Amino acid sequence: MAKIKFGSEVYTWFMQGSGQAYNNKLDHMIKVAGESGFAGIEPMHFWMGDLADPAKLKEHLDKNNVELAGIALVCGWNEATETADERKQADDTFAILKNFPGAKLCTVPLPTNRKNIHERRLNLVKNVNAVSRRAVEQGISCSFHPNSPPSSVVRTQEDYDVIINSLDPTVTGWTPDVGHIARGGMDVIATLDKWSHLVDHIHYKDFSGNGPEPWAKMGTGKLDFHKITEWLVVRKFEGWIICEDECHEAIGDPDGVTRQNGQWCKDNLAGLVE
Repeated sequence: MAKIKFGSEVYTWFMQGSGQAYNNKLDHMIKVAGESGFAGIEPMHFWMGDLADPAKLKEHLDKNNVELAGIALVCGWNEATETADERKQADDTFAILKNFPGAKLCTVPLPTNRKNIHERRLNLVKNVNAVSRRAVEQGISCSFHPNSPPSSVVRTQEDYDVIINSLDPTVTGWTPDVGHIARGGMDVIATLDKWSHLVDHIHYKDFSGNGPEPWAKMGTGKLDFHKITEWLVVRKFEGWIICEDECHEAIGDPDGVTRQNGQWCKDNLAGLVE
């Protein structure tokens, strides 16, 4: 039976005011995630506020019976090697993660533009592999998370073929985000099948297919989360399903959307993984 746990990503709160509304309120997000039935939370490295202090982070996690599922390290990685600032951001994130055995380092490319796309894809994967090698040397497990905004260098089938095929599987896995896969015009199950050996972490967001930000609240869009979860169970996946709801309603009510996500997962998916 699969050992699968459900967690929440803080980007659901970040969307309100581009991070301003909930700045330095990771303690609040941890509390709401726990109250929503989530076993874990995944913050972004640059938006942890006072809880970038591992002791303070652990205090709030323990108080709410929530685990650190991982930290999303979000950088541009546009150059042939890490910039000095990117390397410092990575090292600072390693320093936190070393206090939480088992928590993932999720490497996430910061979307900027698609200029010089062929060179940029290669630069991205070289940097991700380099970051992952350094992290693994320090006992940290790594996973690469693509995204799908129009300015992302890893959003289409061609992007995936170049970048995911070039990941070093000895140091990093892959975090498929099923909403981003759909937005990139790919079939979710076929894409999971293609790189099934790399899947070690996964993000759920629902896809409406409508508008420039084509997201739906969990369970109300076009994605078949039952089928996706069954895919994980059959393959004896052990790890985190992280809900990262980006629906429009989340901008104004991230707490409410997180609670809906937790209840929907409990009602619809929890029985599949028990």
